Amino acid sequence: MRGVDLDLRKLRSFVAVAEHLHFRRAAEALHIAQPALSRQVRALERDLGVQLFERDQRSTALTAAGRQLLDDAGPLLANADAARRRVQRAARGNRHLIVGFRSGVTVTAATRRFAELRPDVTVDVRQIEWDDQEDLLRSGRVDVAYVRRPLDERGLRVIPLYAEERLVALPRLHRLAGSATLSVDALAAEPQLRYLEPIVLPDGRQTASALRSVEEKLEHVASGHGVIMLPRSVTEYYSRPDVVYVPVHDAEPDEVLLACEAGRRSKLLGDFISAAEQVVAEASAAPAGAVAVAAG
Repeated sequence: MRGVDLDLRKLRSFVAVAEHLHFRRAAEALHIAQPALSRQVRALERDLGVQLFERDQRSTALTAAGRQLLDDAGPLLANADAARRRVQRAARGNRHLIVGFRSGVTVTAATRRFAELRPDVTVDVRQIEWDDQEDLLRSGRVDVAYVRRPLDERGLRVIPLYAEERLVALPRLHRLAGSATLSVDALAAEPQLRYLEPIVLPDGRQTASALRSVEEKLEHVASGHGVIMLPRSVTEYYSRPDVVYVPVHDAEPDEVLLACEAGRRSKLLGDFISAAEQVVAEASAAPAGAVAVAAG
């Protein structure tokens, strides 16, 4: 690869295809259009002067050159990410903390407690979604975040904070909408909305559209496309007249966790984590129901 300047965006596209061995699934994972992904891979092959994939209408396989590049790509991308994190943190300085949070989680109480400990530090907050929570932490764009599962914990330090019950979101006129409580089995026959919702194209092919925000999920529920289970705090924050929430008594509780980079140690982070844990502990000792709003 002497004399070749590797484009990291093209390299990430190559890695996605190499891991999935399927261009459509790789494009969905990257949230880009498949033709754009194909163009990036072809451009990388031109840059390197080699063929990286053997592909036909039924399968995609790595060539010997592709296997070698996949072996080399991990350290290259990891080093690039680490450099970006260090630069971003240096630009912010050690008196600036960015706290991420998922829908339904409020961080007011924790940031106020932290401000009492560290009045010299500026705290910014940023809402994050299920599909970017890990990347924002690993890239250094967020220092610490309140996250929910599913969570890829590689390279992260994860601290459980609290759990809350889950409710199912139903269209108001749904046959189960008047129930006081429901079981997982009672919902087994209902279409379950997923984070990647299949969309049927005019020619009959299916693609997947990412349902990122709570608003998008509830729009699908209200339109009768399916049902979805949400944490109680989310249902209390997002109400609309055409959607009903019913507790699911045997659903796995939704965990709220605090996450930061595993290899990063700083008093700034330690102080915020302590503040967040103190707020949760105080809410747990309060009357029943307070834990669900422990972060705020």
